[in-house]
Order: sequence, then C-alpha cells, then structure tokens
Amino acid sequence: MKRVMSQLEEMYPRLAPGERAVARLLLDDFPFAALGSLRALAERAGVSPPTASRLVDRLGYQGFSQFQEAVRAEAQDRSRLREFTAQGTDPRGAAADLHHGLAQTISAMNAPLLDSAAGALVSARTVWALGGPLSELAADYLARQLGALRPAVRFVTGPAPERARSLLEVASSDLVVAYDFRRYSAETAAFVRAARTKGARLLLVTDAWGSPLADEAHVLVPLPREAAGPIAPLTHEIAVTELLLVAAAAELDASARLEELDALTRSLRTTREV
Repeated sequence: MKRVMSQLEEMYPRLAPGERAVARLLLDDFPFAALGSLRALAERAGVSPPTASRLVDRLGYQGFSQFQEAVRAEAQDRSRLREFTAQGTDPRGAAADLHHGLAQTISAMNAPLLDSAAGALVSARTVWALGGPLSELAADYLARQLGALRPAVRFVTGPAPERARSLLEVASSDLVVAYDFRRYSAETAAFVRAARTKGARLLLVTDAWGSPLADEAHVLVPLPREAAGPIAPLTHEIAVTELLLVAAAAELDASARLEELDALTRSLRTTREV
C-alpha cells in the first residue's frame, strides 16, 4: 500500500469538503493529528466522526486502528531530503521532476493573477514580506528586489520581539506578502493575523493543499501539486517571486530610482575604497 501522505496528497482534490478538511488536518499536523481518537480527529477538523471514518475507508484501511498503525510506521522522519536520498539519488530524474514542476508553476501564473498581485505590490504604503524556516528565503529575495523598485519594503524575520516591533508600524494601507508551505508556520500565521487586525491586506504564496491563511488572502498564489520538487519547493517559490517582481516592475516607473540606486552604490564603494 502507498504511504499515507502520498495517498492523502493524491486523493485531496477529489475529496468531498468534509473529507478534505480531515485530510488537510492530517497533512498539516502529520503524524500527531492521527494519533488520538477518531472522535478527536473529527472534532479538530470540524466534521462528524462518520466523515472522518469515510476518509479512512477511502484510503483502503480496515478501520481507524489499522490507519494509525500505518501512520506510526511512516512517522519516523519525514524529511523530504531523507526520502529523496533513500530512493537513490538520480540527478537526471530529479532534473526532469524539477523541469516539469517549474513548467506547471509558470503555467499557473496567469495574467489576471499577475495583474492582481502587481496592483497589490505597487499600491501598498508598505510591503512586509515573511515566510517559514525555508520559504523565508523567497520572502527575503522579494524584499531585496522589490526594495530596489519602490520604497517602503520590509523583510520580517527574527524572534517575537523583533516581529512585534514590525507590527507596531503596520497600517491599514499596507500589504503582507506571506510564503506559507506545509508544514505551515505558526509564527507566520500569528504575524499575518495580527497584521490583518490592523487592516493590512494579504498576498499569500502557498502550496496546492492550501495554507490555513488561504481564506484570509486578498491575492492567493497557489503552487500546483506538481510543484513540490524532488526535495523542496524553493526553486518554484523563487520562480513565482521572479514573476511577481516582473509584474510589479511593469506597473512602476522605477528607472530614475534605479539610476539613483546605482549612483549611490558606486559612491559608497568609492568611499570605502578610499
């Protein structure tokens, strides 16, 4: 039988709404969501126990206890890198997977979506970018590049006190750009929800299974399921970020700002050398 996570990922788009809620909980909090009782799982997902039981049946298990045994067997270490190396490192196969995933990602970035994202990135008073333990690299890249095109772009990182100082400055005319991928970041969610209470809008880049923040997004950029990549989706996140930057640049007249930036950079280099 296939691994539990793989089964859930494959079946997710075809599930009924209640079963999908259970599947997303299992994917978001694997393996812990499955280790209690069936009733506890159903309550956390906001559905009835029979709905949770139907999902287990769909997966092909003879009851919830057998399903839990499979979960425990799979739960040792779900590092994508470990799984990749355990399967045998095949660079050519990984390259093919990466190429296919990038093609799917780029195809999903249609013109209306890019127009909506560009409008949000350009019109905000301040843009705040953040992500999880790995996806914050894409957020940092966005902040660095967008900061060359327009003023008031901030990268949110660090422990809670630093993030709290950022929240002090968030206003209703601001935009939060969050990168949130499974397993979803509680720290990212906390910052976004606090910023939303102050009226900030949200541009969310997430995966095909949908961050818990998806319902709060004004602009939602979901990577397709095929964009998971052989190890992690960072390449796809950067590709999406590049497209967001190009779309924003098309809306901005940033030539004078970029010329001034280049001149200032040269002057600082000269000063340091002298």
